Amino acid sequence: MKLLKIVSFGGIGILLVVLITATILEKLYGTSFSSRYIYHSYGFVGLWGIAAVAGIAYTLKRKLYRFPITFSLHLSLALILTGAMVTFLFGRQGNIHLRINSPAQQMFCDEKGDSIPLPFRIKLNGFRIDYYPGTQAPMDYVSQLTVTDGSLDDNGTVSMNNIYTYRHYRFYQSAYDPDGNGVTLAVSHDPYGIGITYAGYALLTLSFLLFFFVPDSGFRKLLRHPLLRKGTVTATIIVLGCLPAVSAETNRPNVLPPNVADAFGNLYVYYNDRICPLQTLARDFTMKLYGKSVYKGLTAEQVLTGWLFYYDDWKNEPIIRIKSKDVQQRLGITGYARLTDFIGKEGYKLKETRRSNAPALRGAKEADEKFNLISMAATGSLFKIYPYRPTNNGPMTWISMVDQQPQGMTPDQWLFIRKSIGLIAEQIIRNNNKQALFFIGKIKKYQEKEAADILPSPLKFKAEKLYNMLRHTRPVAMVCLSIGIISFILCCRSMSRRKRINPILRTVLLALLGGIGVYLLAVICLRGYVSGHLPLSNGFETMQFMAVCVILLTFICCRRFEAVIAFGYMLGGLALLVSMLGEANPPITQLMPVLASPLLSIHVVTIMIAYSLLAFAMMNGITALLLSRSHHDCTEQIARLEVISRLLLYPAVCCLALGIFIGAVWANVSWGRYWGWDPKEVWALITMLIYASALHPASLPFFRRPMFFHWFCVIAFASVLITYFGVNFIMGGMHSYA
Repeated sequence: MKLLKIVSFGGIGILLVVLITATILEKLYGTSFSSRYIYHSYGFVGLWGIAAVAGIAYTLKRKLYRFPITFSLHLSLALILTGAMVTFLFGRQGNIHLRINSPAQQMFCDEKGDSIPLPFRIKLNGFRIDYYPGTQAPMDYVSQLTVTDGSLDDNGTVSMNNIYTYRHYRFYQSAYDPDGNGVTLAVSHDPYGIGITYAGYALLTLSFLLFFFVPDSGFRKLLRHPLLRKGTVTATIIVLGCLPAVSAETNRPNVLPPNVADAFGNLYVYYNDRICPLQTLARDFTMKLYGKSVYKGLTAEQVLTGWLFYYDDWKNEPIIRIKSKDVQQRLGITGYARLTDFIGKEGYKLKETRRSNAPALRGAKEADEKFNLISMAATGSLFKIYPYRPTNNGPMTWISMVDQQPQGMTPDQWLFIRKSIGLIAEQIIRNNNKQALFFIGKIKKYQEKEAADILPSPLKFKAEKLYNMLRHTRPVAMVCLSIGIISFILCCRSMSRRKRINPILRTVLLALLGGIGVYLLAVICLRGYVSGHLPLSNGFETMQFMAVCVILLTFICCRRFEAVIAFGYMLGGLALLVSMLGEANPPITQLMPVLASPLLSIHVVTIMIAYSLLAFAMMNGITALLLSRSHHDCTEQIARLEVISRLLLYPAVCCLALGIFIGAVWANVSWGRYWGWDPKEVWALITMLIYASALHPASLPFFRRPMFFHWFCVIAFASVLITYFGVNFIMGGMHSYA
């Protein structure tokens, strides 16, 4: 039995080392290198086989079949690996290129470039791109196919997240030709492997669900642990920093009166491949330039329209935030630049950025983008506020006052587009705000007349404006972190002195945290309603959701573990702060076709819950390590923290495993394979294997030692950080949010 244990757990340990090495080699030498020499090698597959066979033999030797649910969990993993082995040995993947009005094809190319015959012929009858209404953003790619099998013909449709299957051959939308008359379809033939793997997924899901209800499971035993029946000792306080006083700015540039600027904000504009309030464009414009949505007490609408109507004033305003020290030196400024700082005796100071793609010039490129953005605002090309529907029933287009006249547009319509902004400017010069508002209203009526069927509903329009007002999460993040850090320090101090929390203080802390959770949930719901899909498609949105998960878990756990309140503030604040690392608040965009699947939301939600639980276990570990340094005897508190962390680990590993396998099903539906050894997939697997090892204290006795377990929870969390951040910002891959 000892040899089986060494082979099974040792094999998993070797696999972890190989997987980590493979991701590093992929970064250094490319995907093809790691695929050829590691992922698709017989040695790598053999290592998985040895670990799996030894693991099943070890479970049988330990008579784990006496515990049916636990045994079925391990059996499901073996079934999944069996399906993967069958796919590796007998599955075929490749692609086929089809053209409209071309002869039917009966061959496809596999991953090695070899031609593989099909037992039938396949032909492309048509291809189209479906767009989001009134935009040029693709919503779906649709191919119409005909399969000829002897004397039989079968018609099928392939689109994103919609496969066509014939005789166990599965066809997926992969790419299309620039002229729109041809497509490349991914082809997968795996008649047995997918079925076996899916059976393993189903068994794993059922086993996990039943595991939490079996009276003699490790999870239920921990729930009945005597240390959880005692009240938790903690103390927390609220610290609210006073906001610094801001003096009124007297040297502000000329701007439109607030009511006139607000009227501009109420116009529709075509921005980021969607139709939205001009207020959204103004806010993103100001954030991009200045880093904040307000400048010298001026609204974002006043800033944006200021560049259009008062360019001579604004070109001397130090509003352009320059992060790069090198660029600051080139422009001769510190911190913020004026538009005039970009021009010197030699001309445009950053002109070399337009001729190079060197990574070292990233800061210069960012500054150059801001310069170009201002140019678009000042000339009016950014204001695509005029919808035009061609007479030939072509797609709706949105143009600005400086664009070329579309073919077929009437002279009167073109005259209105060219002159309306000029008329508003004339009234502004005359200080006739009432007449300026009248002409802005005329533009709004023009928009409603020409694009009535594709404009956002009034409710969605108001919802987006409300979202623009509420999306200020940075102050919330700082408040959460301030409360959390101080609460955590005092929590450790109080636990070492065996004191209890004041009930009133506890209620206040929970009420405030609940208010923050409601606010975040409202912001997320508004963003989801405006975008038309669940807001879980990028790093910003997923970290916002993780903050909500952390707050929800805090309320679930606080009854038995009051110290979790401090953790909730800290982790929620960190999640909000991390969500703003790349960009303070990325603009709402249309969902990419491949992401338009309900499995995406389930996958992300499940993974985020797992990460939140693992983060709580990590914080428990840090607390225990600090208590171990205390001058007081904290043995009981440390042991209790260990029980809580073990309790959290079961649902965390469960959610992590289910999230990975839901993602695999989604990948199989979208790309034709459920596992592609992408760096994020690999590191998610690494994280699951690392934490799953801690659920085997009977086989790995060092996990029974409380301090070892706490150290493990702290160090193992590094794998979570690498999975989410390391892959996103360093390794890349198709799962990267960076």
